[in-house]
Amino acid sequence: MTAELVTSLVDAMGPVDGWESLAMILEFGEGFRSAHGYAYSPEGVTPVACKWSSIEAAVDTYLGGHYRPGERLPVKILVQYDRTAGKHEVTFEDTDEERWAVKPKNFRRMREQLRPKFD
Repeated sequence: MTAELVTSLVDAMGPVDGWESLAMILEFGEGFRSAHGYAYSPEGVTPVACKWSSIEAAVDTYLGGHYRPGERLPVKILVQYDRTAGKHEVTFEDTDEERWAVKPKNFRRMREQLRPKFD
């Protein structure tokens, strides 16, 4: 299930040359859904986003493995993937809408905080 979600995000984020890892935030707000994050390469960091309709089926399948119909969804999910190591991690945030909030004042710090680091 997680592999399909990661593949869907990678396919939908569009072309980014030389990327080695990815951090994508999936948001489930009142009346909206969004997917945005960063692709990391040796040359730098590239902001990326996905059109929700491109990932919706994979997200729904993934959520179906964790939540029953009618259950409250998380407010955000962080998907981190290191393609060179072949590792991934998915972190759920159930209540804090400000967690992983990328804003003009903090975007440099947040893009590094979100960078996949697997031990």
